[in-house]
Amino acid sequence: MTLDNILEEINKAEKIVILTHENPDGDAIGSSLAMYHALKSYGKNPDLIIPEHSRTFDCLPGIDKIKKESDIEYYDLAISLDCATIKMLNGFANYFESAKVKVCIDHHSTNTMFGDYNYVNPDAPACAQILLVILEYFGIEINKEIGTCILAGIITDTGGFKYQGVTAETFEFVAWLLNKGVNVSNIYRQVLEVQTKANFELHRIASSRIEFLENGKIAYTYITKEDEEKVHSENGDHEGIVDIGRGIEGVEVSIFIRETPKGCKVSLRSNDYVNVSDACMVFGGGGHPRAAGCTIPGTVEQAKEKILKEVIRLL
Repeated sequence: MTLDNILEEINKAEKIVILTHENPDGDAIGSSLAMYHALKSYGKNPDLIIPEHSRTFDCLPGIDKIKKESDIEYYDLAISLDCATIKMLNGFANYFESAKVKVCIDHHSTNTMFGDYNYVNPDAPACAQILLVILEYFGIEINKEIGTCILAGIITDTGGFKYQGVTAETFEFVAWLLNKGVNVSNIYRQVLEVQTKANFELHRIASSRIEFLENGKIAYTYITKEDEEKVHSENGDHEGIVDIGRGIEGVEVSIFIRETPKGCKVSLRSNDYVNVSDACMVFGGGGHPRAAGCTIPGTVEQAKEKILKEVIRLL
């Protein structure tokens, strides 16, 4: 069984690295920190490498243990969390590719199974929820620290339990974490409700630019590098903007484009029937049926034209 193989590799490994995708969201950060704490309690001393992350998650235990890079060239074991493709590891994929053994733990249906051992459950609403099952199987006690990080992942990837994919099991897990002493209401507020000033300002800019297309079935907006510089934006301050359009009556697909030095980052959300992952896969991205993303080279207008063509095809 895959989990037996993964546990065997953890037992053998001396040098372990934990990785996740670039521009990590709450599930990526929460899952990575939960695995870090779990391996520490298991007697290992892993490195957790995340070059940049949003200040939103500074409330999570162990956030100060994250490294931006490592001087270790070859790890015995690399564990990727919440990452569908090796390309999404971006600039730090070298730590994964050079490792002796590679493990991939994820919940995206578009996962390319890029590890030596892959534990992927597309039915789970968050990668963090999968970790509850894995750690229990490993016999690792889920303490308050681990539980807090797992909860942050579940809350953010389910949008506060409102997205499709949330199961009765999800609420059972949350109740179980509550009994473990995890402060559910506090974590909910910190990771979902508290905004940085820059995040608020970017929301305001994006809201003022919303266009409704295809008889109101599509909501589109964007922000530029100049916008982010103007409000002194930091990593993660664009989070949540794509959901503005999603909540408007009659909208099926919300499109948000963010201009970056590496191209235009496109985020898509849908409500009922459009599989936005299909649109993003055309451009080398992916995700979930109702939440996905990709990067398209060129200007904002060029990216808009290209992604609109694919979304309209799916309406």
